[in-house]
Amino acid sequence: MIRRDALDQLPVRTALPALRAALDGPGSAVLCAPPGTGKTTSVPLDLAGLTGEGPVRRVLVAEPRRMAARAAARRMAWLLGEEVGTGAAPAQGWGPVGFTVRGERRAGPRTTVEVVTTGVLLQRLQRDPELAGVDVVVLDECHERHLDADTSAAFLLDVRETLRPELRLVAASATTDAEGWARLLGGAQGAAPVVEATGVSHPVEVVWAPPERPVRPAHGTRVDPALLTHVAGVVRRALRERTGDVLCFLPGVGEIGRVAGELAGVDAEVLQVHGRAPAEVQDAVLAGGNGVRRVVLATSVAESSLTVPGVRVVVDSGLARVPRTDHARGLSALTTVRASRAAARQRAGRAGREAPGAVYRCWAEGEDGRLPAFPDPEIRVADLTAFALQAACWGDPAADGLALLDAPPAGALAAAREVLTAIGAVDGAGRATERGVRMARLGLHPRLARALLDGAPEVGVRRAAEVVALLSEEPPRAYGDDLAAAWRTARRGGDAYGARWRQEARRLASAAGESRGGSGAGGDGGRGAGAQLTDDAVAGLLAALAFPERVARARRKGSYLMASGTGAELAGAQAGGGHRPGSSGPGDGSGLRDAEWLAVAVADRPVAAASARVRLAAVIDEETACAAAPALYASGEEVRWSEGDVVARRVTRLGAIELAARPLTAPDPGLLRDAVVSGLRREGLGLLRWSAAAVSLRQRMAFVHRELGAPWPDVSDAALLECVEEWLGVELGRARRRADLERVDAGQALARLLPWATGDAARFDELAPERIEVPSGSRVRVDYGGAQPVLAVKLQELFGWQESPRVAGGRVPVLVHLLSPAGRPAAVTADLASFWRDGYRSVRAELRGRYPKHPWPEDPSAAEPTRHTSARLKRG
Repeated sequence: MIRRDALDQLPVRTALPALRAALDGPGSAVLCAPPGTGKTTSVPLDLAGLTGEGPVRRVLVAEPRRMAARAAARRMAWLLGEEVGTGAAPAQGWGPVGFTVRGERRAGPRTTVEVVTTGVLLQRLQRDPELAGVDVVVLDECHERHLDADTSAAFLLDVRETLRPELRLVAASATTDAEGWARLLGGAQGAAPVVEATGVSHPVEVVWAPPERPVRPAHGTRVDPALLTHVAGVVRRALRERTGDVLCFLPGVGEIGRVAGELAGVDAEVLQVHGRAPAEVQDAVLAGGNGVRRVVLATSVAESSLTVPGVRVVVDSGLARVPRTDHARGLSALTTVRASRAAARQRAGRAGREAPGAVYRCWAEGEDGRLPAFPDPEIRVADLTAFALQAACWGDPAADGLALLDAPPAGALAAAREVLTAIGAVDGAGRATERGVRMARLGLHPRLARALLDGAPEVGVRRAAEVVALLSEEPPRAYGDDLAAAWRTARRGGDAYGARWRQEARRLASAAGESRGGSGAGGDGGRGAGAQLTDDAVAGLLAALAFPERVARARRKGSYLMASGTGAELAGAQAGGGHRPGSSGPGDGSGLRDAEWLAVAVADRPVAAASARVRLAAVIDEETACAAAPALYASGEEVRWSEGDVVARRVTRLGAIELAARPLTAPDPGLLRDAVVSGLRREGLGLLRWSAAAVSLRQRMAFVHRELGAPWPDVSDAALLECVEEWLGVELGRARRRADLERVDAGQALARLLPWATGDAARFDELAPERIEVPSGSRVRVDYGGAQPVLAVKLQELFGWQESPRVAGGRVPVLVHLLSPAGRPAAVTADLASFWRDGYRSVRAELRGRYPKHPWPEDPSAAEPTRHTSARLKRG
């Protein structure tokens, strides 16, 4: 029996007429409804006609998380007076409300409202783009901007435009970019209608509760233990100051476990809710406390899509864990960031779902305005390999025809296509291959799909599925960093992770068997040799197949170089890294530390660390590494500049890992030339021989270029290195090593750059003379090394000279440094006539007594210039 009273109390029902009108008209709408209004549960039932209003339609509801999908289905079934899976006898199939998540399905022909995860929706769209039998699709919590949700929306809009214009589409959220979604859903017809529902919101008091002392900011997956201790203290404070259950938001499973330990002894039941929690634990949290006060420690899974009954207080750590990809190093991992203001509002709203409440925020009020407004869309920051394969299977490899709120970054998409090409999922044009389609249908990341498909024939379907199931969801830290040891622990374990792992392994074994046209999980299906492989060898092969660029060779104990070129350190070997609690790492018996080769399955790079940190890996040998990464195996001549000289070798490599090398006696001349040029560009022009004449020539050429421009060449370091093959062509052809460069006369080579072709080179000595003849008959060198040419000459040699010399065709006066008889500076002038008239008298008065043997005439402009003393002049 329908619980009509409960349905009628949901505020969203006032918006249902407008929503039905929008779907009957344009066929799409954006539904904005605050938390607790019933948008997730009441709207699908109404659109399906299960509440007695409107025609009966089949409705598909997409949720971002498995927990939310199961909870929404159970809540809708309860509103109908039924339970999911028991609303009808087995012979009649499941009831009107069902759900499908990875590894679990409770829906059948009689199911009218089916709740699925966005990942399941993507799989269904790839198999049946028309979504035969589905009338309405509701994309719930679209504000979270998960990659699967954005991709699903793009595919659905494509379906509406090309195959099924009658398919109705609703984007629903509590906080979202309503205008952006409306434009996206409306397409060429204009913006889709935005339907808003106002909720009966209960007031939520904000209590700012920052730590008393500064804590270190989170980096990678590490959170300062001092902050977690503070969060636990705030939970205790909230229990003292408030009534009702407490919901505490933390970034991940590890932090939940740490805070749970610090709450030992509190007068309340402490529950842990996250994506890995068993379904029965999730159900218990959502069912209410039965009079027992509770503290629910949760990740962001509790932000939306479900109500935790009894919660009156929220404690917000202010942190979230999100995917990030380091494309330069090929590392993808979760990282801890500050939660956005939108997320903080969502979290606070959990305290006011049923009654007035309070939120304790573990940061200062002054910091709040500096938080990001919204979380980053996953498409901007996450690994796009799975997205690129989905787009290729959809028939749009470039993804430029998909209706997306944010376009995928070009670099990230190119990196994803490289991975897909390497594993045979797409062809040279980016189109999905038959193999790629099989990979996409396994419901795995393409890397793991490759490991399952290629590993099953070698080790058997069951063993391959078990290892890939471990790789698809990183095992708990307590399982250690040795993949083979973690596999054995999962087999023995009776914990929640072990149960989920076995279920996923069975699913993958069945899917792999179907993909190969075999019998699924019924047989092992491997070759004879596969049965002889040890668990360690199987784990290593599967990890290497999934992450071929992460096969790694030891550089020293605990330190490795991956084929990608990135360094990797085992926990404890990395400076400042430390050993993570509970792991069987190198410090307590891990078999990884002494391994020559590893296949690194999970790694991240801590802030300020030069190398990645290994979190999960398996021991392999060189043969396995080469077999798993054939595209990275190469052998050939390698001539390069290394450690200050040319090194010529024949090298066999696996990516960045050098397997073998021997010297080359007759390297390719072109490679030699490239290596020498590389050395010059790396170490600079100082490798050449720069005589005084060469330095002078370069300074003169630089002066003429500066004053006259083209066709006179730029001879700066940057310009010369850019055209080094032009002016050092002959010398480069003869150079085989550093010593050859050190014998090159740079001045002789520089002269080739003068504009001989235009005939201007003949004027070079006129425009920038190396020496200038002065009245005494001396030819004095001009210094072009400064901002203005300088002529340094003894004062007596210039007697009678009325005008300073000029160069660059008369454009630039030479700055004359007048020297004493001892060669010391006495005066500087660019106007000799003015100096003789005004400055000479003071110089004469100062120096004639010091140098009495030299002439100091009263009228230097009419005196005879000389290089000699007065006595020698008289003798002459």
